[in-house]
Amino acid sequence: MEQPIAAGISSSGNHLPKPKYNRKKLIILAVSSTLLLVGIVAGVVSSRNAGGEESKSHAIVKSTCSSTLYPDLCFSSILKNDEAMKKVSNKKDVIEVSINITVKAVEENYFKVLKLYELKNISHREKIALHDCLETIDETLDELHKATVDLHEYPNKKSLTQQADDLKTLLSSAITNQETCLDGFSHDEADKNLRDKLKEGQIEVERMCSNALAMIKNMTDTDIANYETKMGTAANRKLKEENNDEQIQWPEWLSAGDRRLLQSSSVKPDVVVAADGSGNFKTVAAAVAAAPVKSSKRYVIRIKAGVYRENVDVQKKKTNIMFMGDGRSNTIITGSRNVVDGSTTFNSATVAAVGEGFLARDITFQNTAGPSKHQAVALRVGADLSAFYQCDMLAYQDTLYVHSNRQFYINCLISGTVDFIFGNAAAVFQDCDIHARRPNSGQKNMVTAQGRSDPNQNTGIVIQKSRIGATSDLRSVQKSFPTFLGRPWKEYSRTVIMQSSISDVIDSKGWHEWSGNFALNTLFYGEYQNTGPGASTGGRVTWKGFRVIRSATEAEGFTPGKFIGGGSWLRATGFPFSLGL
Repeated sequence: MEQPIAAGISSSGNHLPKPKYNRKKLIILAVSSTLLLVGIVAGVVSSRNAGGEESKSHAIVKSTCSSTLYPDLCFSSILKNDEAMKKVSNKKDVIEVSINITVKAVEENYFKVLKLYELKNISHREKIALHDCLETIDETLDELHKATVDLHEYPNKKSLTQQADDLKTLLSSAITNQETCLDGFSHDEADKNLRDKLKEGQIEVERMCSNALAMIKNMTDTDIANYETKMGTAANRKLKEENNDEQIQWPEWLSAGDRRLLQSSSVKPDVVVAADGSGNFKTVAAAVAAAPVKSSKRYVIRIKAGVYRENVDVQKKKTNIMFMGDGRSNTIITGSRNVVDGSTTFNSATVAAVGEGFLARDITFQNTAGPSKHQAVALRVGADLSAFYQCDMLAYQDTLYVHSNRQFYINCLISGTVDFIFGNAAAVFQDCDIHARRPNSGQKNMVTAQGRSDPNQNTGIVIQKSRIGATSDLRSVQKSFPTFLGRPWKEYSRTVIMQSSISDVIDSKGWHEWSGNFALNTLFYGEYQNTGPGASTGGRVTWKGFRVIRSATEAEGFTPGKFIGGGSWLRATGFPFSLGL
């Protein structure tokens, strides 16, 4: 069995960037969350009486916490805060208080990690893993603060379904970030010792985020059901329209060249990257660094034909950036960071896209480390509402890290060996070519390794209307290298393959274990209306968590319209897509 996906080792480069975070920012966040909590309390304290109101608030907290996976933690964390208890009068109050308490715990973890990061006697590898933690904890703080703001506006700002999906996405990502931090410390004994110092705090925050997610899901599911009952047929039609707003597809008679021309004609670059110096910048990283911060408008970086040997980080503050290449075979961003030479999986990505609204088209993302270097990511994506059109992602183990948030891939090629599409985003692949390639001797190919760790997370990998096959170097020897649709990285791993062509490269069992019986009862692996010699489900695994989906209604839940709320944002990408079956 290969090493776990996120077994972290340190960076292959000698240069480790300094943390992008500072104590001043955390102090500001701490003060803001405290003021927010105090403000919430102040608004209602005056109307309380000591006896009956306290008993009532206890009952509301206990009832709301009962829907969580860790009800004792949920109840006790709120109960010991007298001021918070005075605030509670309904389910939403409980969630708001819970999230604000979680923010304080996250801040404590940040300072603990920062203190370890500043030690002189830790290895370069450990420093890389701690740096990953600082980044993911910082992202968690942003997600929790945004969730608090969205809760204040609930249920009046957007449609119920969109608000529910936004909130569940924020808390799902916050959970994933805690696991990502810990996953970076799992290569040797030194890593494990450092991991033990962080484990308790990270797991507590993960469970607190899990509780908030469960309460949000319970509240929003109830509100949507009540709305449907109250409004009847009209409500069902309205909710359906919200999720399936205008199916956009290109007509069959329109050539690929004409489609490309139509799509690109209205896209004007803000800056041009050209290795020969004929543009505004010579490197992609320089163009990203110069891009505006928190932009609400699309900022287009045209990357002219060439091979760009660099690592690029589109940070979360760089929003609505678009990479536009000169064709996937002409514009290539390539690197070779990998676990064997000293990188964490998270840090090995040639390109990391975290800023919300990131788009890319006509580009190849590549990691050339090779099959002997274990985890080596070509592209890591944590950008919410991100999309990729006519892009190639090429590597071996861990090619594409769909880390978190909502993502869409259309007409892309993803190629690799072990777990080559992995992570815990809500990611849909449509009209894509997904090809296993020849691994090292003794290795098995795994197309997916999905990392859903909580049953309430709205995450999973969906491959729809695509083609699953093998590269030419594998086809001639494919009997020597078993290839499977996926294996469960985390306990509630969720992957659905539907309406796709599956070649005979895929083993008749379809799916493979991670380790013994781990997750076989709790995972969700589904197949729906697939074709091709590898699509027969007669010899598939008999795990409790595997199922052949026969209902179109059930399958509809995994389409872009429903699974990633595509009706509200995919049109703005300018990319082709289909929202339904």
